[in-house]
Amino acid sequence: MDLQQLSLPLTICLLAVFFGGTFFVSLQIGRKRENADSYMNAGSKVGFGISAASMTATWIWAASLYAAATSGYTFGVSGPLHYGLWGALMILFIYPFGKRIRSLAPDAHSLAEILHARHGSSSQLILAGSNIIGSILSLVSNYIAGGVLIAMLTPLNFSTGILVIAAGVLLYTLWSGLRASILTDFIQVCAMLLAVVILVPTIFHLAGGPDIFREGQGNLNQQQLSFFSSDAFFNQGAPYIAAVLAYAIGNQTIAQRLFAVRPDKIKATFVTATVGYGATVIGIGMLGVLALYLGIKPIDGDVNNLVPQLAASYLGAGLLSLFFILIIGAMASTADSDLSALSSIVMTDIYGRNIARPGKANPRLMLLLGRLTMVASTALAVYIASNRLNILELLVLVGAIWGALVFPVIASFYWRKVSNTAFSVAVLGALVSFFAVRFGFVALTGDTALLTDILSVIGVGVIAGLMAFGFWGARVGVLTGVIATVVSAPFGIGFLHTYPVLTASLLAYAVSAILCIGISLLRPDNFDFGLLARATGRFDITTN
Repeated sequence: MDLQQLSLPLTICLLAVFFGGTFFVSLQIGRKRENADSYMNAGSKVGFGISAASMTATWIWAASLYAAATSGYTFGVSGPLHYGLWGALMILFIYPFGKRIRSLAPDAHSLAEILHARHGSSSQLILAGSNIIGSILSLVSNYIAGGVLIAMLTPLNFSTGILVIAAGVLLYTLWSGLRASILTDFIQVCAMLLAVVILVPTIFHLAGGPDIFREGQGNLNQQQLSFFSSDAFFNQGAPYIAAVLAYAIGNQTIAQRLFAVRPDKIKATFVTATVGYGATVIGIGMLGVLALYLGIKPIDGDVNNLVPQLAASYLGAGLLSLFFILIIGAMASTADSDLSALSSIVMTDIYGRNIARPGKANPRLMLLLGRLTMVASTALAVYIASNRLNILELLVLVGAIWGALVFPVIASFYWRKVSNTAFSVAVLGALVSFFAVRFGFVALTGDTALLTDILSVIGVGVIAGLMAFGFWGARVGVLTGVIATVVSAPFGIGFLHTYPVLTASLLAYAVSAILCIGISLLRPDNFDFGLLARATGRFDITTN
């Protein structure tokens, strides 16, 4: 089937309208007096509507749309459900922890800044460093998605597409930081939701409608036909549960929105974003299932091409333009968040709390450093994106790395005995175990396989316990964790090591929890949480 392409003049027009519009919004914000705190957290007074739209848009990134379709194409009908459902639920799990964090440090700019007050520089820089890596890789994923889109749907090539997208996002984000990201998110999420409602049913209808499922059934194996596919769960669903919980807790792009929204609107914001994300991503993911039924082979064997390939195969110029805006909007809404997160980390965690003397940080210098960070991050991400990595694997990898941080971070905000040593050793130990298993440095055979299975089962309990703890408190959390460990032990021991990706993710949770608890119990004194609000806060004397 011939692929429809947008003409070069139409492409330029669409890009100019989209990025020109977002830059105009940013320019209006920038006419107000510049302010370092507002650049990082938008004044901490953003209302429900804007916050919910921004949270939804940030979580719905172009890479996640492509990855959801890849999941559907790889694992069949249950793939998008595992991708979208668990991702949506993880947004929901953020808000109870978020309320606790905001109550302890209402004027903070980042989680790492609070960890500086809680533990000291080493813990702060471990979390800040992981966020720098994560946000750079997130930028890479989105630029790859944008480059693939432009190469597939326009006369421009992949490299040009990356440069155009990166420059467009930098143009409007550089000006006003998080304020620009949040306001443009509202416009972008409205466009995305409208596009999904129109485009997915249209492609399904034009591709053949319900007859596709009957005629294309032979293209799927039994696992791909099942809504309860064990292959999909152990290779996609289970690792993603672990990965997305880590994204929720350790990700500065999410934390920035937590610190930006009004405290009384945290719950409503995250509940609304849960529904919006789930519906949108599962819908787009079904395009991958559709491609599987149709027997479509990704161009050049690259699964990143699936979504734009389907759109180019079945949509005319008008709807293809709408699809183009959908992916550009999804990409930009997260890329600008990553740039804002990176600038905030450098402004607060590197300069504000470590280089500048206490109380002597220069807000104007902070703004300059934030903008230089955005430029440097964009250049680095463009360079890495040229390698066209597999987006789904990249997302799971980043989330799994952050899994080493989840327990120590959460424990630090609830348990007075967690020390800097406990936090640092727990995270570093978990990362070592994760990389050793994830990249095959340790052979999962014999006693090693048994040990990793036991630890993985404990990891299952840690994840389940943390989820329950957020909503129902410590007693229910501990009980849930113990039950999950006991129930999963007969099935997991002797089995889980056959799924190295899942095993590595579970190990990160288990090792970090064991080390954090064990070392913290040796601490004789208790931390005073009242110190956090006094040790974090605004850098500007006056605020907008």
